[in-house]
Amino acid sequence: MIRKSCELDRALSFRDVNRSRVMVRPSRPPLHKMTQIIRRIAPDVGWLPVSFANIYFLGRPGGRWAVVDAGLPGRAAEIIEAAEARFGTGSKPEAILLTHGHMDHIGSARRLAEHWDIPIYAHPLELPYLTAKSPYPPSDPTVGGAIAFLSRFWRAAPRDLRPHVRELPPGKVPGVTGWKWIATPGHSPGHVSFFRASDRVLIAGDAVATMNMDSWSGLVSGRQALARAGTPFTCDWQATRASVNELAQLRPNVIGCGHGVPMSNAELPERMENFAQRFRAPRSGRYVRQPAQTDNNGIVDLPRAPFDPVPFATVASLVLIGIALGAGYLEEQERR
Repeated sequence: MIRKSCELDRALSFRDVNRSRVMVRPSRPPLHKMTQIIRRIAPDVGWLPVSFANIYFLGRPGGRWAVVDAGLPGRAAEIIEAAEARFGTGSKPEAILLTHGHMDHIGSARRLAEHWDIPIYAHPLELPYLTAKSPYPPSDPTVGGAIAFLSRFWRAAPRDLRPHVRELPPGKVPGVTGWKWIATPGHSPGHVSFFRASDRVLIAGDAVATMNMDSWSGLVSGRQALARAGTPFTCDWQATRASVNELAQLRPNVIGCGHGVPMSNAELPERMENFAQRFRAPRSGRYVRQPAQTDNNGIVDLPRAPFDPVPFATVASLVLIGIALGAGYLEEQERR
């Protein structure tokens, strides 16, 4: 009964992108059902929003399938429930494929790998951060914007996904056919995207986003827009620009990113080209003019961190508020 309901929901919520060239605007499911419905964005490609991060499923029921990214920590049970509703009770994927290793993309990876007894694949340059050899380059809240402000409160310790994690093999995507992975560094040293050339479906991770995370209104509303992804966590802006240009040259018909509702319409290839042409790094920030230097072992060297006035301004404001409240209290005591 659950499976029939999910299939009906997918049929009503999505149109096959090969037969329709209108913008795909899937409505987000109600909060209490968000982790129970995998929505179809292309043939044999499903989308599952879990909180503010997206997970993708490549493959069809009864065949081989794989999971792209693993969401936030503590969400494994919801992901497993959604997968079983789509692929059948007891069904398991061939692999977990990581676009990169930031916490909102790997949070439930270990739990899922243990439950399904499957490997986790990532680019070799991501492995230092997935085997506790190195932390990621520090985030940069000075780039400005909504997600940059919130990044001051986001502290993620390195995760160790051994013995499950291993290198993506050259030239192939484990567990599925017809797909290839493309190195798209910048947001992280070993970031990758997944592309199916037959119908030009792109799973871009955080190479780009389909919502404006720099804007408070865009972050809250989730309104569809091609935009920079996770600006405070991007450690190489020159590489990011090159990766965006490479993805635009693929002329995708469908794009699913790590954040935001997937997009598909007849103008999407041109929109991607325009986005790449006008792509700009933030005006200032730690990695804007000089990237973090990394290698197969992790961080090699970092540019100097710029002064961040917000913590000092916050402390100063609290001190002034405390002084004002204290003065008011003393004045009230004197009157008594």
